[in-house]
Amino acid sequence: MAVFILKAMIHEIKRRILNGGAIQIEEASELKSLENKGELYATANEIRMHFMGNKMDTCSILNARSGRCSEDCKWCAQSAFHQTKVDEYELVDAKVAQKQAMENANQGVNKFSLVTSGRALSNKNLTALCSVYKSIGQQSKIKLCASMGLLKQEQLQQLAEAGVTHYHCNIETAPSYFSKLVTTHTMQEKIATIKLAQELGMGVCSGGIIGMGETMDQRIEMAFTLRDLNILSIPINILMNVEGTKIGDVSPLTDEEVLTTFALFRLINPKANIRLAGGRQLISHIQERVLKAGVSAALVGDYLTTIGTNIQQDKVLFKSSGFTMDG
Repeated sequence: MAVFILKAMIHEIKRRILNGGAIQIEEASELKSLENKGELYATANEIRMHFMGNKMDTCSILNARSGRCSEDCKWCAQSAFHQTKVDEYELVDAKVAQKQAMENANQGVNKFSLVTSGRALSNKNLTALCSVYKSIGQQSKIKLCASMGLLKQEQLQQLAEAGVTHYHCNIETAPSYFSKLVTTHTMQEKIATIKLAQELGMGVCSGGIIGMGETMDQRIEMAFTLRDLNILSIPINILMNVEGTKIGDVSPLTDEEVLTTFALFRLINPKANIRLAGGRQLISHIQERVLKAGVSAALVGDYLTTIGTNIQQDKVLFKSSGFTMDG
């Protein structure tokens, strides 16, 4: 498509989105071919400003159950199908979890999540972690999130009664690519869990990982799937190659691919928190550009199996990029 036609298209799409309309999947696919990507990034930033303002929504996570996972997700260091050096433990100590939650709260982090490996957390472990959540809720106003696999309705209800207001369940990638990465469960099972959480009134956080061999059109497909599910918190992780996993040698994304992905996710999901999540170390050299390409949220602190970011340094970064953060 001619350059001037693409430029006219992006201006029309921006006008439509700012007025409450939506971009179509064919249009998003066309925009990935824009020669001047800077115009796309600027448009994404303007749409973020319009719908989300300058507040940076932050969250932190703690690996509450590590390793020995029965699922065969090709990217995951915690899968029992892979030979990695990840720590293995059944359940984090309650005092450790409470301490990290309070430290994060004192630094102004908005949400805190316990994340567990495995297809679904056992009822015994769920009851134990619900006690941890109740204790945190009694000591702090930090919002509570959980990421515990493919839970049943009664288990999600137990979390809600313990004070958990948000549930995290990534769809991981595009529907057309999912079965190439995972065979022990389906995306339909993930979507069923998401809908159960939504029916209980929980906020849902769901996104995925980019750089696992998928195409840009498949990233766009994932963004539209999340839009159809009415997801308002979308973490985008950048694959960190882990030796011993099935895709540990995949080629890294280019800077342009990363920036374009974030910008298109913003255009497709204008009212969602597009969250810069795992893999931030890989894009430290372009992080300020990414923050101005549609991002409105970030995962701060350590990740599941890797060292993450320094919260105080993040505060400086967010402020210099025009964002505000509590604390």
